[in-house]
Amino acid sequence: MSAPISVAERLGPWRWGVLLVLCLALYLPGFFTLPPFDRDEARFAQASHQMVISGDYVDIRFQDEARLKKPVGIYWLQAASVRLLDAVNGLDNGSNIWPYRLPSLLGAILAVLATAWGGTRLFGAGVGFGAAILLAGCVVLGIEARMAKTDAVLLATVVLAQGALARIWLDRASSRPAGWGLPLLFWTALGVSLLIKGPVGPMVSVVTILALGLNARRFDWLGRLRPGWGLGLMVAVAAPWLIAISIATHGQFFAESVGHDLLGKVASGQEAKGLPPGFFLGSFWITFAPFALPAALAAPWVWANRHDPSVVFCLAWLIPTWLIFEAVPTKLLHYTLPTYPAIALLTVRAAQDHFGRSQTSPRRWLFTGAALVAAAAALVLAIGVALLPWLIDHRLLASGLIAAVLVPIGLTIAGWWLWQGRERWALTLAVAAIVLWSAVTFDRVLPQVDGLWLSRQVALQVTALRPCPTSTLVTADYSEPSLVFLLGAETHTAGGDIAAEHLRADPACGLALVEAHAEPLFQGSLNGLSVRPLATMEGFNYSRGRRQTLTLYRATP
Repeated sequence: MSAPISVAERLGPWRWGVLLVLCLALYLPGFFTLPPFDRDEARFAQASHQMVISGDYVDIRFQDEARLKKPVGIYWLQAASVRLLDAVNGLDNGSNIWPYRLPSLLGAILAVLATAWGGTRLFGAGVGFGAAILLAGCVVLGIEARMAKTDAVLLATVVLAQGALARIWLDRASSRPAGWGLPLLFWTALGVSLLIKGPVGPMVSVVTILALGLNARRFDWLGRLRPGWGLGLMVAVAAPWLIAISIATHGQFFAESVGHDLLGKVASGQEAKGLPPGFFLGSFWITFAPFALPAALAAPWVWANRHDPSVVFCLAWLIPTWLIFEAVPTKLLHYTLPTYPAIALLTVRAAQDHFGRSQTSPRRWLFTGAALVAAAAALVLAIGVALLPWLIDHRLLASGLIAAVLVPIGLTIAGWWLWQGRERWALTLAVAAIVLWSAVTFDRVLPQVDGLWLSRQVALQVTALRPCPTSTLVTADYSEPSLVFLLGAETHTAGGDIAAEHLRADPACGLALVEAHAEPLFQGSLNGLSVRPLATMEGFNYSRGRRQTLTLYRATP
């Protein structure tokens, strides 16, 4: 059984500072230089940009299409970030993606700090600090911190709500009054979560409460949450916009976001993402890397201490939510991210107890199997990044090759130290490895792989070669939202015949971007119009999973 933690134990200022510096070291490489990702990031950023330009902060649109799948919260945060930065230094944010990423960066940092805060009450300052480091360094949060979308901010709201819930749960037998602060934090965080990603955040807390109540066979402790006014507060945070958008769209928002998006994901795999149960368990070795190995080794310790109240809370947080995501057909790698703080807490608490070595002999079979899978994941991450420039641009980058050697070596040494019982040194080396990997991957390799960023290539050519300042572009068989973000909402996607018609209608200034598969229709629809190619671009369209060749045309003067 794990030792009880003093309520008076607190994180010192130096630990908060270390966590902040670590987050910046992990998340800032590539934050300013990576082009917009397709397709979700570009859609969110473009819709937020149009919100700023139009001044309409209720109706969400990508070009002329209503964006009714997600609530408004992340768009408001991105719009506020852009407006604030513009007011401070006059930054031109029209095609600059990083201001739209700022809420995700801050959300990821807040999630890490909230994990330390909540974990300190559950297991002590050492475990809270260590778990925050693991969460900060896991691969999936590093990706989400750099993308202008919902999930990093959602995680922050979930961890704040769960941290408040954990403190209320542990004090359930106390005779002291519950107070107002923790319930206020809990219900406010859930209300904000509703505005960020609908019912996902509240779902995590609801299933946690149900699991805790069923385990304890009592729910009377819920009174300490003050649900009488708390539920009203949660609704009040989200209700004004929900009412406004319902009126503006004549109820279409709920039909689209709940009827199509949410229920569609539950009933069947949306966007070709239907995958069987077990997908998240398999992908965990990548998404939680480089800490999946100690997480697997923690499982026997967690089972042995399953009656400890703090362990019970983490299991109530982790298991029901994970099972729900595994059961839903639609699966994306980041879906289980809201459970990772609980996994990090259990992992570090088990490591603090040397994974139960004092109670049982080391489980060689578990370590060997987990180490082999973790090694395979490390090789995929390190060698995959090194080979990516070769696979796409047919060249190699020295930084990627160096990381492909150093990162696996570092993680191998960390695994050996873990087996020897030197858990603190092992986790420290794993953190150093992921810092190196993040710096090389996001700052040195990915931005330099030109073939990965077709829209960036096109935008550079259009900017350099457009015949008129007001030239507009029509694309044929290339419809990535990143191009709309980089060139503006006037960019239009159509077929080869419409692209030809665009050049006929505006021979002096019009531009057409034609993908190789659309060339026959484009050429056959010119009807005698003379055109000339201005540039040809090649690359890998990861949204479609195939290479594409794009040619930029204008009418011959």
